[in-house]
Amino acid sequence: METPYPTPISASQTRVGWIGIGVMGAAMASHLLSAGYSVTIYARNPSKAASLQSQGAHLANSPQQLAHQCDVVFTMVGNPQDVRQTVLESDGILSGLNPGAVIVDHTSSSPSLAREIYALARKKGCWSVDAPVSGGDIGAREGKLAIFAAGESAVVEWLKPLFDLMGRVTYMGKAGCGQSCKIGNQIMVGANLMGISEGFVFAEKAGLDLRKYMEAIRGGSARSMAMELWGERMIERDFKPGGFAEYMVKDMGMGVDVVKEEDDGKVVVLPGAALGKQMFSAMVANGDGKLGTQGLVTVVERINGK
Repeated sequence: METPYPTPISASQTRVGWIGIGVMGAAMASHLLSAGYSVTIYARNPSKAASLQSQGAHLANSPQQLAHQCDVVFTMVGNPQDVRQTVLESDGILSGLNPGAVIVDHTSSSPSLAREIYALARKKGCWSVDAPVSGGDIGAREGKLAIFAAGESAVVEWLKPLFDLMGRVTYMGKAGCGQSCKIGNQIMVGANLMGISEGFVFAEKAGLDLRKYMEAIRGGSARSMAMELWGERMIERDFKPGGFAEYMVKDMGMGVDVVKEEDDGKVVVLPGAALGKQMFSAMVANGDGKLGTQGLVTVVERINGK
């Protein structure tokens, strides 16, 4: 049973691999298992795979072994360095892929790395799609993620039966464009979170009931998806991570520091994003980097002496 591209994907024949089973990755892989796909997982700590194994997932001993057994390999790891190690090292995914197989990277990573992986995959007769996501842990659990996919358009279309189980996919263009879209997304999310945090701290200092405040402004221009996802959690002091605050430093940094990738002609001055990166960096400095991004409110509170 195998369906390398362009053989149509089917739950009964397509072999899926998954690397990265954190809060979001595990939920996303679970949707594929629930739909009847054969899913093989690689986990550095195999005990973390127990829940997915109970749903029928298989375990591989290495990324290379997993890749050799699969038609489509998804990655959802922490940062570009993790992507490079998982995909490109001697026992990585690319070393084990069969011709026609496809790598799909859901990690928020760098556009230049996505282009590098795409070029190396094509040399092997394989394909690569950079497809970072937005929607947090709630979107992952509910299968309502926004998926920003880039690479060969026909390959993205071929993958749609799998993407549809996890959310809504939008084709963004050539390799790297998915990651660029996610960086832009994070710049806007960071600005939203900063506005919500400051609004809440101001409202509380003014003596307002925060729940009434949030309900009131939901009816106007201040309403946002960020507020719907994280507003109540901020009020409840629920800072459990859907995405780690430290990852926002990385994501926003890729927008602010794009010159480091030798894309001099694409440098954009982003004062708000630079400030947002500093604010999330303050969370990390306070020892809160593993909290959820909604914990940004704690930085504004500290500045105001709370």
